[in-house]
Amino acid sequence: MDGTARPARSSPAAGEIEVALRGIRLLEDPLLNKDTAFTDDERDAFGLRGLLPPRVLTIREQVALELEHLRRKGDDLERYVGLVALQDRNETLFHRVLLDNLEELLPIVYTPTVGLACQRYSHIMRRPRGVWITPDDVARIPALLRAAGRPDVRLLVVTDNERILGLGDLGAGGMGIPVGKLAIYTAAAGIHPSLTLPVSLDVGTDNEELLADPLYLGYRRPRLRGEAYDRLLEAFVDGVRSAFPRAVIQWEDFKQHNAIRVLDRFRDRICSFNDDIQGTAGVVLAGILSALRILGEPLAAQRIVFLGAGASGIGIARLVRRAMEAEGAPPETIRRAIAMLDRNGLIYEGRTPLDEDKRPFALGPAEMASYGFAGADRFDLEAVVRRVRPTILVGTSGTPGAFTEAAVREMARHRERPVILPLSNPTSNAEAVPADLLAWTGGRALVATGSPFGPVRVGGRTHVIGQANNAFVFPGVGLGLVVAEARTVRDEVFLVAARALARLVGEDRLRRGALFPSVSDLRSVSRAIAVDVALSVAADRGERPDRGEVEEAVDRAMWYPDYARYRPASPG
Repeated sequence: MDGTARPARSSPAAGEIEVALRGIRLLEDPLLNKDTAFTDDERDAFGLRGLLPPRVLTIREQVALELEHLRRKGDDLERYVGLVALQDRNETLFHRVLLDNLEELLPIVYTPTVGLACQRYSHIMRRPRGVWITPDDVARIPALLRAAGRPDVRLLVVTDNERILGLGDLGAGGMGIPVGKLAIYTAAAGIHPSLTLPVSLDVGTDNEELLADPLYLGYRRPRLRGEAYDRLLEAFVDGVRSAFPRAVIQWEDFKQHNAIRVLDRFRDRICSFNDDIQGTAGVVLAGILSALRILGEPLAAQRIVFLGAGASGIGIARLVRRAMEAEGAPPETIRRAIAMLDRNGLIYEGRTPLDEDKRPFALGPAEMASYGFAGADRFDLEAVVRRVRPTILVGTSGTPGAFTEAAVREMARHRERPVILPLSNPTSNAEAVPADLLAWTGGRALVATGSPFGPVRVGGRTHVIGQANNAFVFPGVGLGLVVAEARTVRDEVFLVAARALARLVGEDRLRRGALFPSVSDLRSVSRAIAVDVALSVAADRGERPDRGEVEEAVDRAMWYPDYARYRPASPG
């Protein structure tokens, strides 16, 4: 077990770091800068006298000042820009501000605000972060990765920018997603920022609006496809294995068919996973398991309708099937339990068109007959709800308002407490809003959403709306993989994470209808998931480490954003 998740030059016992930089260069290094928190002794030792105001502030005082600055800004995009500027200047303070104020700031550094930031990226970027790789760089990728100046990277979040949230191809602007995800990794799981690297595979864009923008910062070509794209991906994976042989890759915001193809192609060659497919699956399965805690029902007894058959929907359906198998459900029950719709309606055998990655979820003739579907038709959501009588409705369509009143009321006719999960991001793309879902079901529905929503009061009762935020899963999974030094990532890792997350929802939140923990619990949730994941990885290798030892390794790996003491580096 590897407990390393802090800079190699730090001494955890002494709380000291040897630092070679001095003066202005030290103040300009965001990983080392403390701003006004440099002590009097450090100011003397590192030539900082006269470069800072004389008052020495504590990190708590600095946090209070930064919050004052942020709260004076006029909108969330300006707050996002302010937080990015802080990260560019002082990473320790940025991560402390975020960690101490997760409920307030998570929607700023990630969904929904990050979507707008990605759309406007070329016009709001102040300082580039991470590594940018274009088709022109295919022969020099290891050198580009090493140029980041982080010799022991353990975690990369990598995007090709084609499916940013529900917003589509945002070209160079997609870099906001890896940067935001890694900020969450540090806040939630304590992975030190020096061990992380955001990467944009900038292979061009088909977004005509971006290409027409004279200030667009990205690779100004049509999006690379086919064999040339595959060669770049091959070179990138080889480059990571060369530069960072102990690293984990998180694939992020690749478009549906490409996302599944890239995951399947490289998952056995480098330790990697796709958060949109597997992370989303883990968090949604956890929400379903939480709902079943309230209902006192087994997963195998459910009928689940999916609206949306992209990478996220397919990933969730895969993991739900795996969880049903683990419960011992017979194959015929599992085949009948899931009905999936895409833009062409119900997915069933013999329907055209039908993409290859959707075939495993196409209802066969026996299932179609059992539900009363006859003939060749599109079978829209309302028709499917009427025949299947689902207990759970999952939305990953990216289509606002897709959960119609008629479909929801029909579902509520046959189910006392329907579980309804409109998951599409950002908020404007949600299939329905919680207030409507609760109104249409007389306050009986159990609702969780992909974007944050406030509590809803119906019939004298306040319903807390849990957020199915991937941040509840991917930080703990990533930390567990790093600590266990995993070499591959099996789907069972996300089943382990889902079960742990569902277990961590408190009874008080369940009584109020919340299917997920509070965002303020993110760090303790990530720790618990990391321990379970590390134990699972070890078991797959035939190892049986003591749980206490694994907990200690995870705790050692979780950096807490506070200032270490600095001493000048020895000559040489």
